[in-house]
Amino acid sequence: MEFEVTILGNSSANPSYGRHLSAQFIHHGNDYFLVDCGEGTQMQLNAFELKKSRINQIFISHLHGDHFFGLIGLINTFSLLKRTQILQIFCHEALQIILETQLKHTGAILSFPIEYHFLPNEHQTIFETKHLTVEAFPLSHRIACCGFIFKEKIGERKIIKSQVDKYNVPIAQLKDLQQGKDFAKPNGEIIANELLTSAPLPPKSYAYVSDTCYLASIIPIIQQANCLYHEATFKNEDAQRATDTFHCTASQAATIAKLANVKKLLLGHFSAKYKTEQLDELLIQAKEIFAESYLSAEGLTFNIE
Repeated sequence: MEFEVTILGNSSANPSYGRHLSAQFIHHGNDYFLVDCGEGTQMQLNAFELKKSRINQIFISHLHGDHFFGLIGLINTFSLLKRTQILQIFCHEALQIILETQLKHTGAILSFPIEYHFLPNEHQTIFETKHLTVEAFPLSHRIACCGFIFKEKIGERKIIKSQVDKYNVPIAQLKDLQQGKDFAKPNGEIIANELLTSAPLPPKSYAYVSDTCYLASIIPIIQQANCLYHEATFKNEDAQRATDTFHCTASQAATIAKLANVKKLLLGHFSAKYKTEQLDELLIQAKEIFAESYLSAEGLTFNIE
C-alpha cells in the first residue's frame, strides 16, 4: 500500500530564505493527512499539486504559531470550495477556542462541520482506519507538545492461487485463509494455512517528532520506525541555544534515530538564522552519528519503505 510523506515546510519561528513553516502531507492508501499547518501551508499544497480537498484529518502538534497559523486560511478555503465532509482536528484544547473566535469575529459560516479531538497527556492511540493507527505521545517543549506515529496494521495473508487451485479451496473459504485459518477438506483432511498463503508484508511506520528538547523517553515509542522526522533546529555550535529554547541539535536528533534503530531520519524545523546553504552543515553533523540522515527539503516526497 502506498505510504509517503511530502514536506511542505521546514523552517522554524518565521519564514526565512524562501523556506516555509512546519507542515507535512501524508498519503496512505486512500487516506490523506496533514501534520501541522504553518503559515503558507495551503499555498504549498497548491504549489506541489497535492489533493488538499481529500484531507479529512489534521494533526497539530502544539500551539506555537509556526505550527498552526495557516489553519484558519485552509479552513476558509475548504468552505469556499463548498466542502461538506467532516474535518477532524487533533489538537490541544485551546485551539478550538482560537479557531471558533476567528470564525465568529469574521462572520464565517462554514459549509462543513469540524470535529475536535484533544491530544492526551500520555502515549495513546488517537485515530485509526482499517489499515493504519495514529498514536500521540508527549514531547518536552516550552508548552504542551505532542509527536505522532503513523503505524500500519498487520495485513491479511496473501493467497497463493496455484495452491488454492490445487486443493480446490472454495471461494467462500478464501477470507478465512487470509485471516490465518487452516482449510478443512470435505473428507476431514486439514491443509495448513502456510501451504495456501504467504505472510503479509511487514507493517511500516512513520514517526513525527515536533518541537522538543532531547528526550530519551520517546525511543521505545518510535523504535524501528521505517522513517523518523525529528526536529533539528540548531547546529552543534548552538547547543546552548537549543537547550534554552527546548529544541534539539542535528546531532541530538541523529542520536535518537540511532538509539531507536530507525531506518531513515529526516531533519527539519531549521532555525531562521541559517541560510539554506548552511543546512548542509546540520546534515554533516547528523551523518557523523546516523548515516541515513536527510534534509527534509520542501517539495520532496519520501516513500515510507
